[in-house]
Amino acid sequence: MNGGTDSWKHRLEMELAHEISRVGVEEGFIGETKIAIPTELFEEYIKDPIVRRLYLTDVGFYPHAEHHYMERQNGAQENVFFYCIKGHGFIDIKDKHIELKEGEAFCIPLGVAHRYYAAKENPWSILWVHFKGEDAKYYPLDSLKVVNFNSDYATNRMMLLFDLLFRVLNRSYTIGNFEYISQVLGVILSETYMREKNYEENRDLNKHISDMVKYLSANIGKRITLDELSDKFKLSKSYINELFLRYTKYSPIDFFIRLKMDHACKLLKATDMRIYEIASEVGYSDQYFFSRVFKQVVGVPPKKFREDPVAIISPGEI
Repeated sequence: MNGGTDSWKHRLEMELAHEISRVGVEEGFIGETKIAIPTELFEEYIKDPIVRRLYLTDVGFYPHAEHHYMERQNGAQENVFFYCIKGHGFIDIKDKHIELKEGEAFCIPLGVAHRYYAAKENPWSILWVHFKGEDAKYYPLDSLKVVNFNSDYATNRMMLLFDLLFRVLNRSYTIGNFEYISQVLGVILSETYMREKNYEENRDLNKHISDMVKYLSANIGKRITLDELSDKFKLSKSYINELFLRYTKYSPIDFFIRLKMDHACKLLKATDMRIYEIASEVGYSDQYFFSRVFKQVVGVPPKKFREDPVAIISPGEI
């Protein structure tokens, strides 16, 4: 991450610590602070149809949590969500030994035995929240998966969402605020298990397909094979084929043919070029073969299309 982002993160860390210090908190060992919601509030509040979907019991921010250690042989009564801002630490759960590093999140499901602790060198700084509720079952908490927030945008957004929790808890324990907290918890979980994964995956997929379509469009007059695409973009042929089928509903070569025929239609309508010239323009040395392909894609031969243009089936926008 760049210096500007690190500076921004440092300012937010200080602001988070300031927000926590302004509310009623419990102090543990040095560097630890947490907000614990009074248990007597829950009986009444979880009757609310919004609150009972997701609600927190404890939330905190532990900067540079040296010597941080927790073990629960019978698990916690709530799900325990962590987001690591800096440093690293370890989580032992079931048969897994997990290292949690900067920009990563993890959730321990309720009732599952576990222990976690900060690394001796460069101990973690973590945001964490204990939560439960009816909607928790809709998130893959049992997968015991570490989620990597490998974009500055996602990391910053997660920190801001926790900042919202602290700010709301700093006001008052009203039903309206608990309803708001329920919604923020839902966004935190969605950022972790839905949006972030899809964002990163789709960003890469979209870039691959966009780059290949631009390349094909810029080389409309050439003959390009799947092997050539694979060599050009350093992607496997099966992966390229999967991408085109997913985003265009056509194989790469079928899509390229449709791009060629789309361009040919434009030339037929907008110019006086002869058909063999148009065929050559889109990469066909044989005018008659071009005409057969054109009719197969468009539905009519080139000559008839020029006399009575019809709408071509678009290759689709990427």
